[in-house]
Amino acid sequence: MTPEQVALVRSSFAKVVPIKETAADLFYTRLFELDPSLKPLFKGDMKEQGLKLMTMIGTAVGGLDRLDSIVPAVQALGRRHADYGVQDKHYDTVASALLWTLEQGLGAAFTPDVKSAWTSAYGVLAGTMKDAAAA
Repeated sequence: MTPEQVALVRSSFAKVVPIKETAADLFYTRLFELDPSLKPLFKGDMKEQGLKLMTMIGTAVGGLDRLDSIVPAVQALGRRHADYGVQDKHYDTVASALLWTLEQGLGAAFTPDVKSAWTSAYGVLAGTMKDAAAA
């Protein structure tokens, strides 16, 4: 990722943080609309899951400029997701739900450059998770 992409992801995520509960609700609603078969993978309280999601995204966003510092945690997350039954194809569905959620939450601030930056960031993180799950 370029420094400009990192800056775009960070500045746009800062606008999502104040609406993080709504964003999490939007994300999971969209995720389950796109693939209802994913719903059984989530066994706990969805509000708590949403807060975990937003915390995880915040950690990842904070570490984008020093990926080596977050790779072990991202790899561990990928292995845990595999244990829960997450398959490689699910990562594309998550990407779609995430980008849609960002578009809803950011409105006009979700520019093509912001979308491209998030797509790049998600690609790096999802790739790391999938590689760890397969290892």
